[in-house]
Amino acid sequence: MNLSRALALFSVFASCYHLYAGALDVTVKDVKGALVSDAVVYAMGPLNTTAARKQAVIDQRDKQFVPYVTALQVGTSVLFPNSDNIRHHVYSFSPAKKFELPLYAGVSADPVLFDKAGFITLGCNIHDWMIAYVAVLTTPYYQITGHQGRAQLKDLPAGQYRVEVWQPSLKWAPENSLSVSPWLQAA
Repeated sequence: MNLSRALALFSVFASCYHLYAGALDVTVKDVKGALVSDAVVYAMGPLNTTAARKQAVIDQRDKQFVPYVTALQVGTSVLFPNSDNIRHHVYSFSPAKKFELPLYAGVSADPVLFDKAGFITLGCNIHDWMIAYVAVLTTPYYQITGHQGRAQLKDLPAGQYRVEVWQPSLKWAPENSLSVSPWLQAA
């Protein structure tokens, strides 16, 4: 699906499931109404925190990065195992995180710490078609859409939020505002 024509719509359906927390259901569609997968949906609000030293994994299988899109919070380390029977050279020249993991097989020596917010493109210096993306966020409230274009943000505390969507092929990122309260209201 060619998303370069830009994302036209993301629908926000919200429900409050107890006094101070809410669940936000989001459906992402393109200008023709097609559901969009691999879109990072995230809520920026008053209680954004740093990650509690988490670790994520981006594997290399069948000469592809798996998953294609990863979302994580600032302060998360990523391990880049190589499950292929050939060597890979993983790199990023993105401003938010520049690094290289020279040719290796198996598990890379050390995980890579993502300590700055931004959107990062990964590549393999040996296999040019291998590309993946990492959204490094300052909020713990995020989810990636599946094939049905849906994501759910759970446990949103009461407060004002700006909901944003990022997808590697988008030319612009839509956003919407909402309030989470005992009686959730979309603004």
